[in-house]
Amino acid sequence: MSWTANDLPDLSGKTYLVTGANSGLGFETVKALAKAGGEVTLACRDLGKAGTAIDRIKAEAPTARIEARELDLASLDSIAKFAAAWGDRPLDGLVNNAGVMALPLRRTADGFEMQLGTNHLGHFALTGRMLPRLLAAPGARVVNVSSTMHKFGHMNWDDLQSDKSYGKWRAYGQSKLANLLFTYEFQRRLEAAGADALTAASHPGYAATNLQATGPRMEGSGFLERMAPLVNRLASQTADMGALPSIYAAGALGVKGGDYFGPDGFTGMWGHPKRVPSNKRSHDRGDQLRLWDASEELTGVRFEL
Repeated sequence: MSWTANDLPDLSGKTYLVTGANSGLGFETVKALAKAGGEVTLACRDLGKAGTAIDRIKAEAPTARIEARELDLASLDSIAKFAAAWGDRPLDGLVNNAGVMALPLRRTADGFEMQLGTNHLGHFALTGRMLPRLLAAPGARVVNVSSTMHKFGHMNWDDLQSDKSYGKWRAYGQSKLANLLFTYEFQRRLEAAGADALTAASHPGYAATNLQATGPRMEGSGFLERMAPLVNRLASQTADMGALPSIYAAGALGVKGGDYFGPDGFTGMWGHPKRVPSNKRSHDRGDQLRLWDASEELTGVRFEL
């Protein structure tokens, strides 16, 4: 039988944090975890949009325990303030969902290339800052949302921040490969420390979200921006289906550290969640260690394991 969010176990008493949660995959992930009884925090740049998302969820699930907190993953200062404001409350699940895709060259507040800075470095810093809260919750999980585009990614160690040259899809693939390198190295370190926590990864296949139109809008390409919804209607699955691998990784029974989940349909673009393989480069131990060291140096965040 194909797994759906209705198959989640009772998550009452568990606390979750989902980044980029006011729309798309993040919104669907919050809704599913909350409907299963979890207490969920939406971490979003725009609290107005987050409030609208909460209203939509509460219209379907009036007893849902959800809140919104401001977080900008493109700012290390914002991440530090968010973690400090969280306090000592244990955290059972962190879903590193927020992301940007195929943007024209932009820089974060700290000067990082925007896609690597948001998709990987921001989540690396957030995970490290929230680690004491995760370790305080038995069986805590961290879920990193990657993409099938990781298969086209290469870590450009000579130009990690695209200072010499930039390709929007090349940078996106690098950031999604980084998500998996981080996942596998983090799991190895959790196991070595004997921590009662795990990290897993997921990808949504081809799901209809606002990501497809954001890049063209920033480039000023009205034609491509208008085409994005049409292509989504013809070729993509819905956001709630695309979110299922993340939801499974965050809350389903039987998830193991280092698991990677994606859709079970043709070429992994559509379908219900299952364990899937990632490419050989994502398992390169040298690149895993090199990325970890670079991430600590760039963000100033150390994982206390």
